[in-house]
Amino acid sequence: MADPWPTELKSRNQGRVLSIHFDTGEVFDLDAEYLRVESPSAEVKGHGPGQEQLVSGKRQVSMSRLEPVGTYALRIVFSDGHSTGLFTWNYLAKLGREHEQIWSGYLKKLSDAGKTRG
Repeated sequence: MADPWPTELKSRNQGRVLSIHFDTGEVFDLDAEYLRVESPSAEVKGHGPGQEQLVSGKRQVSMSRLEPVGTYALRIVFSDGHSTGLFTWNYLAKLGREHEQIWSGYLKKLSDAGKTRG
């Protein structure tokens, strides 16, 4: 299967939702909070396996800006100042396709750590 290519990217609901359409016919509406806590940045993912950081308290975060990076990724500037994650088209498609599994795993980690979405 070819890599998904975005045909439309749109920030909606005052920057609370990223709507992304791919040439595969897939359409995903991804919440800013979900994108923020799953940012592919070193701050969140670390520099290797086992270095991931649990990000909490981001329920109210929004997207301030969407910046294309070359032809392969999107930099999202969030309202809390975070902007170092480069969301490749493949990663955005994965976040859409695996949303239920990724989000429920995140919520379980939060609960286990005694933290909240804030």
